[in-house]
Amino acid sequence: MPTGVIFVISAPSGAGKSTLIDRIRPLFPDMLYSISYTTRAPRNGEVNGVHYHFVSEDQFRKMIEVDYFLEWKQVHGNLYGTHAHPIIEAFESGRRMILDIDVEGAKEVFKNIRKAVGIFIRPPDMETLEKRLRLRATESEETIRLRIAHAVEEMRSASIFKHTLVNDDLERAVQELASIIRAESEPGNGTPH
Repeated sequence: MPTGVIFVISAPSGAGKSTLIDRIRPLFPDMLYSISYTTRAPRNGEVNGVHYHFVSEDQFRKMIEVDYFLEWKQVHGNLYGTHAHPIIEAFESGRRMILDIDVEGAKEVFKNIRKAVGIFIRPPDMETLEKRLRLRATESEETIRLRIAHAVEEMRSASIFKHTLVNDDLERAVQELASIIRAESEPGNGTPH
């Protein structure tokens, strides 16, 4: 029976993970994408059901009670979770799927799906990360400081991922991510994490 490849892509806030994933998806039109659930408010341009499933905290907590999530965490005061069923279905049916989740969520996925392929996106340096967070103009100064402190912790966990790439040049990072996906998609290449 074929087994799919689950790509777990994580990065500190501001490292450019969402941009990279948006750029990579058209290169792999057959690859599925797991849309996470969150209680945070949408940012400018984000669409419910496309970027995230935006739900109330009450709805989210009810979903926890019925074991809806493969993993869920509270991050920066908001809840984030990954619906279990589509991922298990993709894996069992031989499909490829991208999960866009934080480092703590990735740890949970690695426990549950041993063959998940972890890819960690690093910013070139902390100054660039801070600049990117400020350019978003969506968070308070306190939230930016919290995200930077959290980024330092997340980068200490980069070694749990099979691959690490530095997003210092978007075009190069897109090509590097595409190469990783192609290589890991080769039959027999999936190695247990």
